[in-house]
Amino acid sequence: QLQFVETGGGSVQPGGSLRLSCRISGFTLDHYTLGWLRQAPGKVHEGVACINSTNGHTYYADSVKGRFTISRDNAEKTVYLQMNSLKLEDTGIYYCVADRDTTERGMCVIPYADYWGQGTQVTVSS
Repeated sequence: QLQFVETGGGSVQPGGSLRLSCRISGFTLDHYTLGWLRQAPGKVHEGVACINSTNGHTYYADSVKGRFTISRDNAEKTVYLQMNSLKLEDTGIYYCVADRDTTERGMCVIPYADYWGQGTQVTVSS
């Protein structure tokens, strides 16, 4: 059974930083595309950042390029999202996701994934 443990969410002022972590157990990550999707209040899910399983290629939403960095550690079964220069519009629930049969672009653009974590709240407010 797949289990996701997401940590690192919280409240921060605009311009601040947060680092989300997601440890995944129940399968080997080597062949899974991983990503972070988010849902802002009253809006549909949005792909934020996604990373390929083999070559490390990444995809970022235009709204977070240059501010967010996704990385993964397959040995630790963990995916990270470093978020810098946070803005009010970054507020939302952030979900760690995994899928074996998609690319990093597909996961973030559609957005879709077979497996989802429970989500962690990120609130940016002054």
